[in-house]
Amino acid sequence: MREIAFIKTNKDKWLEFEQAIFGKAKKNPDEMANLYIQLMNDLSYAQTYYAKSKTVVYLNYLASQIYQKIYKTKRAESNRLVYFFKTEVPLIVYDYRRYLVYAFVLFFVTVFLGAISARYDADFVRLILGDSYVNETLENIKEGNPVAIYKSGSNWGSFIGITFNNLKVGMTCYIFGIFGGIGTFYISLQNAIMLGSFQYFFLQQGVFWKSVRGIWIHGSMEIFGIVIETAAGYILGASILFPKTYSRMNSFKIGFKNSFKIFLSTVPFTIAAGFLEGFITRYSIDMPNWLSSFIILFTLAIISFYYLIYPFIVHKKTQPI
Repeated sequence: MREIAFIKTNKDKWLEFEQAIFGKAKKNPDEMANLYIQLMNDLSYAQTYYAKSKTVVYLNYLASQIYQKIYKTKRAESNRLVYFFKTEVPLIVYDYRRYLVYAFVLFFVTVFLGAISARYDADFVRLILGDSYVNETLENIKEGNPVAIYKSGSNWGSFIGITFNNLKVGMTCYIFGIFGGIGTFYISLQNAIMLGSFQYFFLQQGVFWKSVRGIWIHGSMEIFGIVIETAAGYILGASILFPKTYSRMNSFKIGFKNSFKIFLSTVPFTIAAGFLEGFITRYSIDMPNWLSSFIILFTLAIISFYYLIYPFIVHKKTQPI
């Protein structure tokens, strides 16, 4: 790459580094360390190909300033956990927002494929959900409670079992991103096709609204969380496939650290979804419509705000005036 092209490609990023060092926007030591790694990659590249250039002097100066800033400001946060959820994760989500778009688009497309498959293949739902589940649900529909299956087991037993299973699914969906994102897409595809065929099955049986009232009490957070975990898996895969100006190993380190933080942020929502499924969903058939609708919309609003709106608010607040 010619030097002028190298400068043009990275100019905006270096200006952002300057703002982080000399501007009013505050960054914590972890973020500064991340900037330092990125800058050292650029400096190493410049030293290799433009050894006598002023670009090397400039980057070396920025690197030294960031290094000093890290060790001058490196102290424990007054409340690291609050900072993690309040500031750190939203800023990371903002930086990787396009991966959330990819995850949502692909998920909804594959949900639609699942519904279409269920419509045109009478045996598709049994293939995906299993004969025993379908037969039991058909019996429950005849008895007037299509989501009675969620009443099985004790409250605490269901909550613990469901939560651990959902955490396992989410972790698998994320970790499989190491296979270039293909593994993550495969897990997401399975869940999306299951969801699409599952909901179309209830539509065919004429109990779609009853199923929505029950399933989506916990499903709003559970499914939304899976999509976010899918996005984290895509970020992990992209860090391996598209290292840009970094070495592949440094790109992977940055991608893993940031995507893992996004994954960790979904854990409270997964636990909350497990609690709702274990303690609330089983009573949905006896709830008034307004209450079940409120729970669904409220839980969806919370998780949607945190991942789709709040990152933009935090990003705007941290920008220099």
